[in-house]
Amino acid sequence: MSHELIGVIGIVAVVLLLMARMWIGLAMAMVGFLGLLFLKGMDSALGVLGTVPYKYVAFYPMSAIPLFIFMAMLISNTGIGTSLFNTAHKWLGQLRGGLAMASVFASGGLAAIMGDSVAEVVTMGRIAVPEMKRYHYDWKLATGSVAAGGTLGILIPPSLGFILYGILTEQSVGRLFMAGIIPGILLTFLFMVTIWVITLFRPMAGPPGPKTCLREKVISLKGTWHVLILFILIIGGIYAGVFTPTEAGGVGAFGALVISAVSGRLTFKMLLDSLLEATKITTMIMLLIVGAYTLMKFLAMSKLPFMLADTIGALSLSPYAVFTGIIILYLFLGMFLDIFSAIVLTIPMIFPIVNKMGFDPIWFGVVMVLVMEMGLITPPVGLNVFALAGVTDIPLHTIFRGVLPFVVAMIICIVLLVVFPQIALFLPGLM
Repeated sequence: MSHELIGVIGIVAVVLLLMARMWIGLAMAMVGFLGLLFLKGMDSALGVLGTVPYKYVAFYPMSAIPLFIFMAMLISNTGIGTSLFNTAHKWLGQLRGGLAMASVFASGGLAAIMGDSVAEVVTMGRIAVPEMKRYHYDWKLATGSVAAGGTLGILIPPSLGFILYGILTEQSVGRLFMAGIIPGILLTFLFMVTIWVITLFRPMAGPPGPKTCLREKVISLKGTWHVLILFILIIGGIYAGVFTPTEAGGVGAFGALVISAVSGRLTFKMLLDSLLEATKITTMIMLLIVGAYTLMKFLAMSKLPFMLADTIGALSLSPYAVFTGIIILYLFLGMFLDIFSAIVLTIPMIFPIVNKMGFDPIWFGVVMVLVMEMGLITPPVGLNVFALAGVTDIPLHTIFRGVLPFVVAMIICIVLLVVFPQIALFLPGLM
């Protein structure tokens, strides 16, 4: 039996274990260990199992993950999202679909300091959906805008998706962060245009709210200072080279702690809850990373990723035909897995193909995260949709119907990135 065939059997085994509902980190670790045992013997397999957890979890850049998660939990628990939505409401609420636009705008602002999609959807679902209900918004537009806006959390930096992708592919996390800024702004704009088009043809789907004077609008801007300070502190510091993305995690977490305390929003219970939630999410991600690297060691020994890359290269397919196939794969995976699981499961197989085709790895990272965003809101298992249904008690089928126009906006954004790759590469090129 060839090594490559053993690698294929290993991939099938991981899929079967996932279908049996085993934790994805454990499934990858177990298959990786057994594969190494079969290929290289017990000593080699135990050696990998003994060194991988320490080598990669104790890896210094990994410390950014719990710090950014803790920052996101602080922001979510201390109500800063409410202030941001209220500000957007004052400026946009008087337009048709203005509250839906405000929820997208506020989601973009939260994305600049949270980096987690589901937490963002839960936060905005509790704030924006009741307000849109009060103004008799169509349920599909109200929930669709919140679910889609939440996906910005993994595109606009700081993004845990970019951190994981950068670590697993040995790409610069700082450059990935910069690459996500303009596409994130572009997608936010496309979402708002989508709302405008929906209300243009169905005005009663998003009736305008009361008008506010310029003075009220200006006063409301005080609700954005938390976000502005943190975003400038983190992204500005990385761009200027003051500190690394890993150090930015510590700066951001400390900044969120100080801002929450100074603004009078932080209580001891909120601090404990944030620490507990951050610990739970971090342990889940670390288990994924251990499993991914164990599986990567096995696949490298099997030579399967390199055989796939050589085979695809020998087919003389257009690079963009291969790219389209990868996009379809990620869209499919995004329907069933969260972004972190999908990244760590597929990178060992996909990244050698990406390199073989000559695609820019920074650009590809942005496109990959965008496709994963689509997976978060498409059936049958759109995690953002399930999270939003859980906090609003709105039927799943209503939310899934509501997100379809926003999926179209995401497809347009991906097409623009393919046609104009400098949208993603311009800022990293200036670093």
